[in-house]
Formats: sequence, C-alpha cells, structure tokens
Amino acid sequence: MGCCIIRPSDFDFKKGYIILVSKGLKVLIVEDDPMMRLGLQHSLAEQAGIVVVAAVENGEQGVVAVGQFLPDLVVMDIGLPGLDGIAVTEKIKATHPDIRVVMLTSHTAETEIIAALSVGADAYCVKGTSVTQLMRAIAAVQEGGTYLDAAIAQTIVTQLTATQRQQHSKATPPAIIGQLSTREMEVLQLIVEGYSNPDIAAKLYLSPNTVKTYVRSLMNKLAGNDRVQAAVVALRSGLVP
Repeated sequence: MGCCIIRPSDFDFKKGYIILVSKGLKVLIVEDDPMMRLGLQHSLAEQAGIVVVAAVENGEQGVVAVGQFLPDLVVMDIGLPGLDGIAVTEKIKATHPDIRVVMLTSHTAETEIIAALSVGADAYCVKGTSVTQLMRAIAAVQEGGTYLDAAIAQTIVTQLTATQRQQHSKATPPAIIGQLSTREMEVLQLIVEGYSNPDIAAKLYLSPNTVKTYVRSLMNKLAGNDRVQAAVVALRSGLVP
C-alpha cells in the first residue's frame, strides 16, 4: 500500500481530516484545467503527510508520470485531452494495480461512473467537493476501501434499483439471510448508501479494523469481489431496500 500508514487514531471524525504518517503519501495530479490543477497542488500540499510528486495536464503525461514517480495515489479528471481519465485509469491499474485512483471530475453520467469503477477507480468525487471530503476519500482508499460522493452513490443506487425491477431478480436464499448478523446488516445498509469504512466506523461507534472485518465477511457471504459488487447483490436480491 505504499509508504503511508493510516492508523485509527490518525482520523479525526469531528474535524474531518486525516494525519498521514511515515514518509508521506506520494500523490500525482492529472488535471487539464490549469487553475484547478494549481488549486489541487496547493490544497493537497498543505495536508500533513502528503507529497505532490507531479501535476500534469493530459492522459499521456499521466501514464508517463506514473512510471516515472510511482505515486501511491492519483487524483484523476475524466475529461482529459487525448486519453481520457477512464482510459488512463485502466492503463495504470493494468501495470500498477496497487496505485489508488481517486476520480475528481464534473462528469456525473451513470455510464461514466460505472465505467470508471469497472476499470478499477477506487473513489469517485465530484468537482466542487471540499478538501475535507477529498481527504476522506483518500483515507478510505488507502485503507483498501471504495469511496463514492454522496450524490454519486445515490445515482448508482437508483440505477441498480431500476435494473433490479427490470430483471425481477430472485430473492436472496434464506440460508444467506440467516448467515448475516444484525451488525453485518447494518454495515451492509451503510455500504449501499455509499459510506466509506471510516464513516461507517464513526456512525456505528466501531474501530476501522472491525468495520474492515465486517466488510470482508459480507463480501465472502455475498460472493462479491469488492464493496460495489456486495452492494449490487444486496440491492438486486432485495436484501437491502
């Protein structure tokens, strides 16, 4: 996961920011808007423990910069000249699957959201989000989770619910329902609503490690490879309204 370590005590839920420790989280910015790029550079550089290794203006430069700097995390726009952010993310994940990618974009179409997640994007944030929210997304993906902007999460939930109704999917087998504890059902509901692991921990008064254990258990029981797939199964089966 790189040189950055996030401990439960490093996240201040009241103040809404994280303290990144060790040698620092190496971040690459891929953004074509010069003002946005400069603003991200300054905002992220001011955060404790973050080192902005480069900020480039197009997809091709992004691919090259990943190979040159080997960042821990990339903040990626979608609407880039040449290679778009989705194509760049796919290339990054093909060669460096451990590098986290946080999409930060004005694009909110369902097809683009799903395409970005399907090629391996770890977080999807909408431009205009606060630095605090962006840092929460970074914290979530560095812990191995997935982060979705609240508005984006609702879009996905709406799309999946519509698909569920169209397909008239079968209900979850009673045996599976019986395997889920009350706490697992609570965690599953919050996953479907788009909450990150740290946010779930705060809402349920659990440690982040305990939440990660519940998430892994849910993925195993629902036969999902990640949080998004577990949410899809829960919605399509009617397990979560």
